[in-house]
Amino acid sequence: MAVSVIILVIVIALHLLAFVFAVGAERRRSMAEVVPDQYDEHTYCKYGTDASTLYGVAAIFSLLISHLVVHGVTKCLCFGKGLVGGSTTCAIFFFIFSWVTFLGAETCLLAGSVKNAYHTKYQGVFGGAHLSCATLRKGVFAAAAALTLLSMIGSVIYYWIHSKADTGGWQRHQNEGIGMAASDMTQQPHHQTGDVRKP
Repeated sequence: MAVSVIILVIVIALHLLAFVFAVGAERRRSMAEVVPDQYDEHTYCKYGTDASTLYGVAAIFSLLISHLVVHGVTKCLCFGKGLVGGSTTCAIFFFIFSWVTFLGAETCLLAGSVKNAYHTKYQGVFGGAHLSCATLRKGVFAAAAALTLLSMIGSVIYYWIHSKADTGGWQRHQNEGIGMAASDMTQQPHHQTGDVRKP
């Protein structure tokens, strides 16, 4: 199977798009501050924008589509014709590597998006105990961005090696069998001719 430039462009572009969304989600994390209500009787948590959640969801789908493209083309390494040559081990390694980094990035993106969307609803007494506002800790989306880049590297190398090694192991053996059968058929007439000419 030849390496497709279009597939590489799609995979890299979607991974980079997911990376940009993850970085944007990290920069736009929802922050909160404790403010009094209009009667100065209670305090509540006032949150900023929820853009981080939207960026996180967009990154999830971009990364998912890219991963589906790679493993759809390569048939997830399990349902293809088979790999030949010494590149099989490398292909298996980067296949596992791409899956581990993909799942790690998706987990961070999903957890960060859910946590960022959660807002503390209860109120505190004004002048009483300090009200704690739930917010997403720093670094969750940054970790997702780093894992997204690693996933891109693993997916591209896996696709490249798989395309070079996927010469069709079953098909090659089938062609060898056909060639041997054809060779036997060409040799049979000579044996028959020799038998006729014997005195």
